[in-house]
Amino acid sequence: MHSNLKTEFCGLSLNSPIILLSGCVGFGEEYTRIKGFSNKDTGAVCLKGTTLEPRLGNIPHRVTETPSGMINAIGLQNPGVDVVINDIMPNLDKTETRFIINVSGSSVEEYGEIAKRFDDTDIDAIEINISCPNVKEGGVAFGNDPDMSYRVVEICRKNTSKPLITKLSPNQTDIAFSAQRCIDAGTDGLAVINTLMGMAIDTKTRTPIIGNNQGGLSGPAIKPIALLKVHQVYQVSKQHSVPIIGQGGITTVNDAIEFIIAGASTVGIGTALFYDPLICNQINNGISQYLIDNNLDSISDLVGSLNLNSAISQCDIGTNK
Repeated sequence: MHSNLKTEFCGLSLNSPIILLSGCVGFGEEYTRIKGFSNKDTGAVCLKGTTLEPRLGNIPHRVTETPSGMINAIGLQNPGVDVVINDIMPNLDKTETRFIINVSGSSVEEYGEIAKRFDDTDIDAIEINISCPNVKEGGVAFGNDPDMSYRVVEICRKNTSKPLITKLSPNQTDIAFSAQRCIDAGTDGLAVINTLMGMAIDTKTRTPIIGNNQGGLSGPAIKPIALLKVHQVYQVSKQHSVPIIGQGGITTVNDAIEFIIAGASTVGIGTALFYDPLICNQINNGISQYLIDNNLDSISDLVGSLNLNSAISQCDIGTNK
């Protein structure tokens, strides 16, 4: 691994700025079966979303390809926290990379209990998926309500000393305000962004292709939105030295560099792995070379280096005045 790729994130030393995203790599072992793939090419691997009790997930279809993207509605299928801790985590090769657990819940209390369970393990960090519906509050997604987001982060903070990373939903009015609330509640890092809600329709049957009717849209289609959200959140997070995982449609070296310039300290790779499982090494090499070409010593020298254009009055465009 290139030495100039080493970076710090939430107190963790990472060999690469690449983080494999939750839901795209199962519980960390799926892609290790592919020749040429190695978790050593990543800074961290974020494991599949885990709930307190086992969940079977949604009815099929759960995944469908869309123009420049993918919609999924898995429904948090997972074996439950006890199986993850007792049967899955002991088999992870922790000499290769860092591992982050993604936690999900249907109530504030469930989030707190799961965080407490993982606090007694050797997991490196906890990512909070606040895009889940709050069953007790009528099904409103935690992540779409800044106050609910605050409560979830707050109870997790009380129940663990592990680094907390809060994954922010783009399906809300003011993501920067939500980021501030999560920081106030004690999050150590932010993941920006989660998927956007989308739909695909089968015109023959006139029904949604996804069994759940709607799902999360990921892939290149959401990249411009994700970039803007990272920039907006960075304006808040940089004031508190809270780092960002920039994610949403990264498929090339240039994509990754754009996110870092916008304010991300690390970059999340997810949907791209479905069609190019060996993309991590390519992105690592490209970022390293970009740093060399621009006389930068490390990733941190590039983070948030965006130079905004000067505002131009629309009244002046096309006039001689």
